[in-house]
Amino acid sequence: MDLAFIPSPSTGVINLGPIPLRGYAFCIIIGVFVAVWFGNKRWVARGGRSGTVADIAVWAVPFGLVGGRLYHVITDYQLYFSEGENWVDAFKIWEGGLGIWGAIALGAVGAWIGCRRRGIPLPAWADALAPGIALAQACGRWGNWFNQELYGKETDLPWALEISEGPNRVAGTYHPTFLYESLWCIGVALLVIWADRRFKLGHGRAFALYVAAYCAGRGWIEYMRVDEAHHILGLRLNVWTALIVFVLAVAYIVISAKLRPGREEIVEPGAAEDAEKAGDDAKDGAEDAAGTAKDASVELTKDGDDAADAGKKADPAPGADEAAESTDADERAAEKDDTAKAAKNG
Repeated sequence: MDLAFIPSPSTGVINLGPIPLRGYAFCIIIGVFVAVWFGNKRWVARGGRSGTVADIAVWAVPFGLVGGRLYHVITDYQLYFSEGENWVDAFKIWEGGLGIWGAIALGAVGAWIGCRRRGIPLPAWADALAPGIALAQACGRWGNWFNQELYGKETDLPWALEISEGPNRVAGTYHPTFLYESLWCIGVALLVIWADRRFKLGHGRAFALYVAAYCAGRGWIEYMRVDEAHHILGLRLNVWTALIVFVLAVAYIVISAKLRPGREEIVEPGAAEDAEKAGDDAKDGAEDAAGTAKDASVELTKDGDDAADAGKKADPAPGADEAAESTDADERAAEKDDTAKAAKNG
């Protein structure tokens, strides 16, 4: 009897009235928002305009979703086009099935279109977005948990994933490869952030490092999976893909470092001028505020002096003179009495 394991959800859909909220789609959406938010912070830090990453993501994300689905359908065509299967299911992306290789490849095409429209270099944009993409993958992998798919070999480890009986799966406890890949992607994001700060990676090398590091992990994680897949020379197709892409990414890093060392000084034309103008506007605003405060201080001082002069020129209070004369008379009478008494005693 297993004392500990990771349970799987009984369903991957939560119905909010007539609207179904699917866990797989929800994880993908969260991942996109994380990638755009973090990518924007890095882009601005590199000297770009805020909002540029989101504008280009409008092109990259749809292309990436189409590319990811195409890769999955092409490499697993038997799930949709073999006898007894319904080819319409190929369009049901919410049921799972996105190949990261196709998503990155076709997503890059969309990003290239967006970058050309904005007049910025694609490699610089990709470098800024690289850690965010890894974090997006870490979020998206939890969609496989909702769908109870892409698990590994059977195991009785405490962190084993419980899988229930269902179509094309047997109940039991298996390696949670979705969790392994999610944690690996977080590590890849941290690696790229550190290396980018340490070595000032530019011209697409931060993105290439992300690709190489992800492929290194995907290779051994893919080897653990037990779901149906095509094999070439005894290895799963995705293992071969990871190996080939890893070699290409490392080669790009080496060659790019020799041909174009350092990092781009300008990633978005006009962004520096906008920042300088914003700084000048802020300086002018501060000077205007200081001038206004000074004028207000002078006015208050003038009002205080006027009030003091008015106080000096003001008439004495009614009865003040009579009271003073009465006091003087009383004092003179007291002096006379004292003198008379002194004379008498003398």
